[in-house]
Amino acid sequence: MTGSEESPAFRLAYVPGVTPSKWVRIWNERLPDVPLTLTTVSAAEAPGLLRARGADAGFVRLPIDRTDLSAIPLYTETTVVVIPKDHLVAAVEEVSAEELADEIVLHPLDDTLDWERPPGRPALERPATTEDAVELVAAGVGLLVVPQSLARLYHRKDLTYRTLTGVPESRVALSWAEEEIAPDLVEEFIGIVRGRTVNSSRGRTPTPPQPKTKRADKSGAPRKAAAGKSSGKASGKAAGKPGGKNARGGAGAPKSGAKRGKPRRP
Repeated sequence: MTGSEESPAFRLAYVPGVTPSKWVRIWNERLPDVPLTLTTVSAAEAPGLLRARGADAGFVRLPIDRTDLSAIPLYTETTVVVIPKDHLVAAVEEVSAEELADEIVLHPLDDTLDWERPPGRPALERPATTEDAVELVAAGVGLLVVPQSLARLYHRKDLTYRTLTGVPESRVALSWAEEEIAPDLVEEFIGIVRGRTVNSSRGRTPTPPQPKTKRADKSGAPRKAAAGKSSGKASGKAAGKPGGKNARGGAGAPKSGAKRGKPRRP
């Protein structure tokens, strides 16, 4: 590497509500020589950032304009309604969109749900951001429908949320430019997100196979030990048979000798 070349790095963008810490930790363990930098970007701005090569890859919310972008859907989030803790809806575990028909439901400009028609009655004005909408819910202006991760991200002690049924759900995907700058690094991160192990055929440093000689030695050792054990038993029996006969024969010889050597009476 020459002095003018920069050290490799991987730039990862993510939208609010996504928590990339698990994948970042695995990256740092597997590629400690390649730093990973994080950038938070709004859901609306994420596709443009990737096209402009402002990040090598990013976690986005679908649907997005796929022009010049690739994407792998990862998971789907539960949709919830954010409400004051003393609201009637707080008494149940889940509520349907039809049950919010008489409620004012805020629809922020950065809303990520693919609505055909939002539930409830619209407010006079649309809040600029989801965070602004949460503040309005706390002020008693209306309710807010969001993916569950955003309800957790902007949590307040005076608010709670309940599962909302019969509405669109947010899908999170990993996306990157089709003509990426660092294809090898993008492939590495795709493997990490998909759960590919370090020993996978697409892994960066797969464990080399063990030499055949070692496997032969390992499998041959028990055979040698078994052969020695078997020969030991065989030799012991072979030695025991003559030894036993000699011992018995030796014991019988003095008896016959004593008979023949007994003095006769005159």
